[in-house]
Amino acid sequence: MTTPSQPVRTARRLGVLLLGTALAVLPLLSHGADARPGGGSSIGSRGSRTYSAPAPTQTAPYGAAPMQRSITQPSSGGYMNGPSSYPRSPYGAPYGSPYAARPHPFASGFLGGMLGAGLFGVLFGHGIAGGLHGGGSFLGMLVQLLLLGLLIGWLVRRFGGGARQGAPIAAPPSYGQAGPSGAPVTITPDDYRAFQRLLMDVQAAWSQQNLPALQHMATPEMVGYFNAQLSDLASRGARNVVSDVRFEHGDLSEAWSESGFDYATVAMRYSMIDITTDMTGRVIDGSSTERVSVTELWTFMRPSRGGGWLLSAIQQTR
Repeated sequence: MTTPSQPVRTARRLGVLLLGTALAVLPLLSHGADARPGGGSSIGSRGSRTYSAPAPTQTAPYGAAPMQRSITQPSSGGYMNGPSSYPRSPYGAPYGSPYAARPHPFASGFLGGMLGAGLFGVLFGHGIAGGLHGGGSFLGMLVQLLLLGLLIGWLVRRFGGGARQGAPIAAPPSYGQAGPSGAPVTITPDDYRAFQRLLMDVQAAWSQQNLPALQHMATPEMVGYFNAQLSDLASRGARNVVSDVRFEHGDLSEAWSESGFDYATVAMRYSMIDITTDMTGRVIDGSSTERVSVTELWTFMRPSRGGGWLLSAIQQTR
């Protein structure tokens, strides 16, 4: 058997090193793709309905994606004592909450297959493009790795995740009715205005990295997720800035009361300028001129005896 020459062995080692670098960079692509509050995931708690699908609406006709991260256990039926009873870790984040965003099954499977095949080829002398026997082949491998990274970034986007006020949130024909469990709750025009204001205020506080402000707008669970996401961005020398938020349309999915708390899940469509910068302010993801349109279902909760609404969950549409 012919022993590979030194240039070929060097090329192979460089290929493996480059592949490892690509594997390290790919998670950053997914972070940048959905760096807005919530990271493009379905997170939080909706009381006893945490794992029940919200009713479809005109704004979100296909309903919401299943909850991916929640400190409500499927069998627990929600919190009996409200947000103050949420279990906390010593670091202020909820227990039992994996913060790493889960990629779409198709995207993750495709990525694993492509990278697995490429690494196998490099290690056994075939290379990602069928060989590393010359400078042209190695350059071709570099180009393919770059294209692979761009493709995976697109797959993650495709399968994930200051303010202006737009049209008011509309109530569906089942206005204020309860779903499978809980007493009916009537949502008033003042409540809808509060939901719109929270949507915009959360985005502003997020961009300012103002956790104390977020603590007055969201449950401790949601603040824990926001804190973890902001910390992750900061650890990579990045910052997400959401600006010029425009509420476009919204309607009520369901509203109910249970265990001394009122809940309301609202589908909201809004657009914004969404960019991620490095610490010098240089844009590394997104566009400062092109708007991004998002449709999400936000769940709000408050004490039934009275009080302000707090954001308790964000769910992506199907």
